[in-house]
Amino acid sequence: MTGQRIIAVANQKGGVGKTTTTINLATALAAIGERVLIIDIDPQGNASTGLGIDRKNRPLSSYDVLTGRASLAQAAIPTAVPHLSIVASTLDLLGIEMEIAGQPDRVLRLKRAIEHTRLPGGAPLYSYVLIDCPPSLNLLTLNALGGADSILVPMQCEFFALEGLSQLLQTVDQVREGLNPALEIQGIVLTMFDRRNALAGQVVHDVRAFMGDKVYQTVIPRNVRISEAPSHGKPALLYDLKCAGSQAYLQLASEVIQRERRRKAA
Repeated sequence: MTGQRIIAVANQKGGVGKTTTTINLATALAAIGERVLIIDIDPQGNASTGLGIDRKNRPLSSYDVLTGRASLAQAAIPTAVPHLSIVASTLDLLGIEMEIAGQPDRVLRLKRAIEHTRLPGGAPLYSYVLIDCPPSLNLLTLNALGGADSILVPMQCEFFALEGLSQLLQTVDQVREGLNPALEIQGIVLTMFDRRNALAGQVVHDVRAFMGDKVYQTVIPRNVRISEAPSHGKPALLYDLKCAGSQAYLQLASEVIQRERRRKAA
């Protein structure tokens, strides 16, 4: 793939599989040879921990990038997954709003950092950049949406899913109006699907009726092996490639790539 695609993985609701989706989608893309960078801007740092980056081994973090103390290339840490690096998060991010709130470029810090991450000839260093956002619509998330080409929304198959989606879509519209007119909806991925639950099936139906082809065909099942993987510091695809969750994320990666090809051909 030529060029670069910057995808913010965001949802203001917590517990929807956002970080799990970021980690495993990035791993699947890296597995087919794409150069992938995850930027963890969630102060909880779950994406960093889930990729086996100990908190003691994060000398530079996304906090340093956003405050201008380090470049993305300087802060990026190689992971155990070939072709996949991460800019880790630390709890320092909790104070970022106070530190940069008075700066005129406060919502463009991440965008500029990504723009400066280039090879000597000017080509992008990474073909995919995935930004793992906190479960809120704060300055960190606005930096992600301001710097991204598109937003990927993981959504749990639960009763209040559509209500949360409506709020997020309003935010996307506001970002387009005032910050990033080119921001697209990459897609909505339905997560934690339990086929034994009739409500989950109804949610899938309702979201597809509401959002049409923006919803990925791949649905991520509720899966024990996916839940276990982060405690071992591994993506599910490395922890258990054959489990249903890993196979679903491989299918999701295939869909993401197909959409990118169609977008470029259009």
